[in-house]
Amino acid sequence: MLDWILAIGSVLFVSAISLIGILFLWVSESRIKKFFTYLVSFAVGGLFGDVFLHLIPEIVDTGFETSTALILIAGILVSFAVERFLQWRHCHIPTSKEHPHSFAYMNLFGDSVHNFIDGLIIGGSYLASIPLGIATTIAVVFHEIPQELGDFSVLVYGGFAKKKALTFNFLTALTAVLGAVIALLLGSLIGVFVPLLVPFAAGNFIYIAGSDLIPELRKDKPELKRSVFQLFSLILGIVPMILLLLLE
Repeated sequence: MLDWILAIGSVLFVSAISLIGILFLWVSESRIKKFFTYLVSFAVGGLFGDVFLHLIPEIVDTGFETSTALILIAGILVSFAVERFLQWRHCHIPTSKEHPHSFAYMNLFGDSVHNFIDGLIIGGSYLASIPLGIATTIAVVFHEIPQELGDFSVLVYGGFAKKKALTFNFLTALTAVLGAVIALLLGSLIGVFVPLLVPFAAGNFIYIAGSDLIPELRKDKPELKRSVFQLFSLILGIVPMILLLLLE
């Protein structure tokens, strides 16, 4: 029973980090959008850093086979299919509160999968031992702070009103609770599913960062100063993912 209480409490705490966007509610959206181009760059760095420094190494540790590569590709293809099916990506209507663009919705989709996996990992860690569960939660918290800040910026940049972005970001974060509950209910069986979900999430993040967010950044005026700050922000997004390696 104690492992259940600690696991659910941990994922609720992690989910609450998604409300970090509250810090920006009293800032005008015009200023936010000027500033958030750099946070979107930060999010790109965070996504690529997570994929290539954490998710793929974890996949390799469990055995990178042809089936694993196919699941990773499936993550990219499913993201593409969902985007095309909903016919948002090539819409020529300007981004606005009434008409958010596809990359914002795709980010919600990818974030839901990623948070679900976080919940599975946290729940499974507590089943192994309480100290391991606590250590895993701390690692996820450090991971979530830059990620959720970046996710909130992507939603606002994509046309969501700030309060709507905050609400949707929190709702996607709650998939971690679902993941933890499933992990606790299935126990040791959860180890069968994680190797399938991790490459799928990696493929999804590669698609979002490379096909959606980077093209959005390229829409900015090609000014040297802005380009340099974008590149710096992107690199800055990778840094926390590098630092997290010290906790593993």
